Parts: sequence; structure tokens; C-alpha cells
Amino acid sequence: MQVLVKKLDENAHLPSRGSEYAAGYDLYALLEEPCQIPPHQTRMVGTGLSMAIPEGYFGGIFARSGLASKKGLRPANCVGVVDADYRGEIMVAVHNDMEETRMINDGERIAQLVILPFLSAEFEETSQLDDTVRGTGGFGSTGEG
Repeated sequence: MQVLVKKLDENAHLPSRGSEYAAGYDLYALLEEPCQIPPHQTRMVGTGLSMAIPEGYFGGIFARSGLASKKGLRPANCVGVVDADYRGEIMVAVHNDMEETRMINDGERIAQLVILPFLSAEFEETSQLDDTVRGTGGFGSTGEG
């Protein structure tokens, strides 16, 4: 699959994989100066890239495990979505889960992008749904733990 990527700034880094079989492509921060993220705060971090994701797919923006476990930084919305028809700059809302201020530097890997297929659905209102064994049982209703 080919994804067309436009650099919005000559210093932007194209997404890259850490290994041949990695599902995620690292996204890199494009910053004029280091970005401070205070404890339990969120900052928008640009990548300097826009892209044309093929129809029928979306770009899922996920945390990088090393950044999350070592620095306590993750995408604020846990998983971001880049739709196939979006052509603006790919931005990552980076949240600091730690008790001290964290820094993001220019060129630092801030998240990973995974290209995923999705099914388009149409929703139809109804007054009745079919019965199931689970029924209306909510969280934890199918067993312990």
C-alpha cells in the first residue's frame, strides 16, 4: 500500500518503522524549540506532515511504549484517528501522566501511526433488538475479573 505524504516543512521526518515487521510507523516532533509539558497537562505537537490515507483505511495514532513507560507521555486521547479525507497537518496531543514537567525535543519520536482498514456502517433506528444470553449485562457481567 502506498500512502502519499507531504512535508509541510523541509525539516519534517517521514514516518519510519523500527523493524521490518513493526506495525507502527514512528511519528517525529517538528518543533522550533523544545516543548515543555507540565504534570497532567496536554500539548499539541506537530509533525510537519500531511498525508493521503487510502479510502477504506484510517491512520490510528498510538502511544510509543518506550515514551509512555520511560517518560509517562502518551497521546491524550489514547488513540487518535486520521481519516482518509483529512489533509491537514498530523498533530499529536501529547499528555504528561507524571508528577514532573517533561520535555519533547525537535525530531523526537512522539507516537506511532498504524494504517488500519475499517468497515463503513449505516445506522437504522429500531424499537426492538434481538435477545442474547448476555442481554443488557454491562461491565463484568460475563464473569469475574
